[in-house]
Order: sequence, then C-alpha cells, then structure tokens
Amino acid sequence: MLSRTESGPDGEWQVRQVPGASSVKDYRCPGCDQLIPAGTPHVVTWPAGDYGSVEERRHWHLPCWNARHRRRPERRRW
Repeated sequence: MLSRTESGPDGEWQVRQVPGASSVKDYRCPGCDQLIPAGTPHVVTWPAGDYGSVEERRHWHLPCWNARHRRRPERRRW
C-alpha cells in the first residue's frame, strides 16, 4: 500500500488508504469515536515526521479525516 503526504493546519501527515479486504480487525475512529468494523475501507494516518510510528498511527473513516479541521476537540477513547 502506498502512502501520500497531506498538509493542513494541523501539520504534515502520511495518509494510507486501507481497502476493506485488507482490514482484518476493528478500530475506533478518532474523528467520530465510532467503530470502524473489520472489512471497512478507511485511512490510516500518522505525523509525517514519525514515519511508520505505531504509537502515532490512527485509523479514520475517510469523511472524518477530511473533516478533522472543522471538528471541535472532544473526549477521545484513545
């Protein structure tokens, strides 16, 4: 899987598309705090300066990732 770099007001991010067939476990989206069930296409992101850092990777629904700069901070479970 190839990743790309995205820039935004929250910094530089590495973003990788995860096809549904490659998603084998559940994740919690930090944008909406809802479950991303196994088999659901989504994106995994991490700060560009920490390439591949497991601790910094987060799995997002694509619409949540695209709207992250419009959301107010809320309590997160992660």
